[in-house]
Amino acid sequence: MFLVTGATGGLGSRIVRRLRQQEKDVRGFVRLTSRYSELESRGVNIFIGDLERDKDIYKACQGVKYVISSHGSGGKPQAVEYRANIDLIDAAKEAGVEHFVFTSVLGVDRGYEDSPVFKAKREVEKYLQNSGLNYTILRPSAFASSLLPLAERFKQTGIYLLIGDPQNRTSVVSTDDVARIAIDSVFVESAKNKVLSVGGPEIITRGDIPQIFSRIFNRDPIVINPPLFLFDGLRSTIGVLNSDVERSLGTLRTLLANEFFCTPEEITNLEMMFDMKMESLESFLRRYLGA
Repeated sequence: MFLVTGATGGLGSRIVRRLRQQEKDVRGFVRLTSRYSELESRGVNIFIGDLERDKDIYKACQGVKYVISSHGSGGKPQAVEYRANIDLIDAAKEAGVEHFVFTSVLGVDRGYEDSPVFKAKREVEKYLQNSGLNYTILRPSAFASSLLPLAERFKQTGIYLLIGDPQNRTSVVSTDDVARIAIDSVFVESAKNKVLSVGGPEIITRGDIPQIFSRIFNRDPIVINPPLFLFDGLRSTIGVLNSDVERSLGTLRTLLANEFFCTPEEITNLEMMFDMKMESLESFLRRYLGA
C-alpha cells in the first residue's frame, strides 16, 4: 500500500493515477472539500483527513508500506509544509513504513531566508535524513503543469507576463516524469537514501517560455516584462496592510529572482538511474494542449 498526500494536486494526482495503472494499492490523503471522485473511480482508497491533525496522519499511515509526500503548503508553510511532514515522518516510522519519498524543491539548500516554503522544506529534509527511515528526497525544478493555465491564457490573448530577468535560467520538468521518479524511487536501490535534483532535459531561459508558446499556437507573443523592483514595491505596500501576505509572497519573489536548473550531468544521472528519457517542456505542453 502506498500513501500519497496531496493526492488531488498537480503532482499527487499523477502519482496516484500511475500507481493505479500499475495496479498498485493506493491510499490517497485528501481534504473533504477537494474533488476526489475521479481518483475514487480508479480504485484509490480515499482517506479524508486534515494534515493539520496529527491523529489523521497517524491513522492514514496504518498498514502502509510506502509514503509519498507530495502535498503543497496550501498557504500555510509552517503548519502544512513543515509540521504536517514532521508528523508524517514520525507516523511512518511508528507504522513500520519501508520507504519515504519527500518532494522538496530545487535550490532548497541555498539559504533563501525570504521564503517560508524553502525554509520549511529544508528543515523537513534534515529531519527525514536523521529519522532512520529509508528515504528519497526529490528536488524538482518548476513543474511543467504549472504553465498549462498560462499557456491557455496565451492561446486566447497572446499575452505573457514575465516578471524579472528574462535571462534567468530554468529546467522546467515534466510533472509526469516527477511522478514516475517518485514511484520508482522506492524500488530502485541506487535511489535509496539519496537527494536527487530533478529537472527537464534542457536548460532554458524564462524568456524562452513565451517563444515555446508562440511555436505551439503559431502566434506572436506579447511579452509584458515588469522589473522585479515593481513587484517588491507592490509587496511592501501589501505588507503595510497585511504582514502575513507579505511574508507569503517571499517564496514567489525567491522563484522570480533566482535561477533553478539542473546540470546536464544531473539529468544524465537521473535518466540512467531510472532508465528513462526526460521529457522536454515543449513536448509536455504539446501533449496536454493537443497542439
